[in-house]
Amino acid sequence: MALINSGTAAGLIAGLVVIGGQAFGAGDGMDTIRTATAKYQDVNVALAEGFIPDPSGTCVSAASEGLPPELGAMGIHYLNPALLGLAPPGGRVSGSGLNTDFTTPSILLYEPQADGSLVLVGVENLVFQAAWKAAGNSDLPSYNGQVWDTMMDMSDTAVDEAHGFEPHYDLHVWTERDNPAGAFMAFNPAVSCPES
Repeated sequence: MALINSGTAAGLIAGLVVIGGQAFGAGDGMDTIRTATAKYQDVNVALAEGFIPDPSGTCVSAASEGLPPELGAMGIHYLNPALLGLAPPGGRVSGSGLNTDFTTPSILLYEPQADGSLVLVGVENLVFQAAWKAAGNSDLPSYNGQVWDTMMDMSDTAVDEAHGFEPHYDLHVWTERDNPAGAFMAFNPAVSCPES
């Protein structure tokens, strides 16, 4: 089941480029996404449909990523390897999936609870830049007017901004937990991890 290196798994999910937040309004698709993904409130449904927990088992918080704790957290990520089109392990993580449909997201975001249960707080999609461009796309992916975050390692820094992954685009959508920072921000101050 080790599809990706546990040391880099959090990077797949940790979109750290923070861009302007945007709040959802009526008729903008949030209800459609929420209705389509409501079944994943039961993590067992997600598992039965091919999602796997991030192999590192990490609950991603801003603090765990070296960012100000007040930014909040993302939670534990459950990945759908088929939708992401993940390549076999070896080198930087890459994939061929082109899923941009948030009603069938490739990543689910769960907040761990004190009793060990998980609460669905949002969804995410991710596509690798190489696959996106190979499919003939010249514009960045966007949803409801929001351009996705761009993640890549910058060679002039000591930090690996892409966390072991090939350059990619991702977008978080906080469907189940309002985000005071904005519906598309990477971290949500209303979400926490046990250590935050």
